[in-house]
Amino acid sequence: MSGQKWVGSLAISRQVLFMDFQVATLCDYAADYNGKLVVNGTFDTLAARQLPVVHPHCSLALRICFTPEDIGHHKFSIVIINDDGEPLDPKNMPIEPEFDVKLPENAPFITRNIVMNLQGLRFPTAGLYSLDISCDGELSVRLPLRIAEVKQGENGRPGLG
Repeated sequence: MSGQKWVGSLAISRQVLFMDFQVATLCDYAADYNGKLVVNGTFDTLAARQLPVVHPHCSLALRICFTPEDIGHHKFSIVIINDDGEPLDPKNMPIEPEFDVKLPENAPFITRNIVMNLQGLRFPTAGLYSLDISCDGELSVRLPLRIAEVKQGENGRPGLG
């Protein structure tokens, strides 16, 4: 069957095997340091004392492995959505960078780190959000993000609501 690879009795779409996302995370800080991805403070929950809440700064850190099947022009779509699938910031999302993949001669693969700094993300309500990364119209990664309102506990200590 063209376009599929058989693993045991399971047929896997070849598209799934391309563009291997080795790392995809939201974090406090990320950087590419001579080809090494530096990630600090990865998270999936933000606690807010009041809503709406503005998260001043975070980073999206990606490490992607490209193989010969990935050679060519590609377009990412990066968007943060709420539970209803609506963009968090319709004026600025989706972010849609385009890029070309080329491999050095005789190289079986190449990895690239991508760090995107996100400033002033405003979350109007508590709940579940997700950061979706698509490539060429196909969802590649979905990172869940929970916004939790912090409530004052009986003992005076904060607790997640």
